[in-house]
Amino acid sequence: METGTSAEGGVMDVFVTLTAALDHERDTKEKIRGVVMEMEQVGRNLLSLMQGVHQCSTADGGSDLCQKADGMFLSAREHVEMLKRVVPNGSYYQFHDQWRFVLQRLSFLTSLLHYMRTGQLASRGDVAAALGVCVSQDEGFHLDIDDYLMGVLCLANELSRLAVNSVIVGDFQRPFAIAELLTTISSGFRLLNLKNDALRKRFDGLKYDVSKVEEVVYDLTVRGLKPQSGEKRPAP
Repeated sequence: METGTSAEGGVMDVFVTLTAALDHERDTKEKIRGVVMEMEQVGRNLLSLMQGVHQCSTADGGSDLCQKADGMFLSAREHVEMLKRVVPNGSYYQFHDQWRFVLQRLSFLTSLLHYMRTGQLASRGDVAAALGVCVSQDEGFHLDIDDYLMGVLCLANELSRLAVNSVIVGDFQRPFAIAELLTTISSGFRLLNLKNDALRKRFDGLKYDVSKVEEVVYDLTVRGLKPQSGEKRPAP
């Protein structure tokens, strides 16, 4: 009987330990969820603000909008810091699904702001630095490659809209710059061996974004509105 009682106690100890581990994991998820909900609100506010790029011409560059976005990105970065503090060391991918989508959105918005300022695609390092996270997984909380790439694809979709809306506001130069960038992005993605199903499906939509911009460029060209060869384009 003593042996049986001892064995029973040992089994119960195992489950008591598991209960404590599960409670700790549940508490961590709740803390992460709270921070992520606030990040999502910041992301929505930023997205709403950045829609203003569709009313900006190449000439004005949207400098006022970019300055407003800078202040909101400070808030986003503060929330990323809060998230980093509540995620246990070595548990990044254990809880990754909870912040994946909001980080993808912030990556996209960071890339869009970078484009508005430079006319170039932000690198993964550029985006990571802007959000206050690492690039390498070995360094801790980082910008996952797939999350960055998803942000780039979201950027491509937004730029295809921008190409159309630029013509509406009388900016006939920007669509040509966007067409060049999207073509380069598309070529770059074709070099990748994408294993993420969601990323592959999102990449399939890139060809439609490129096609939309090519139609805009074609229409402008046949109307004689293509920038002359060698003509310097103003910065976005």
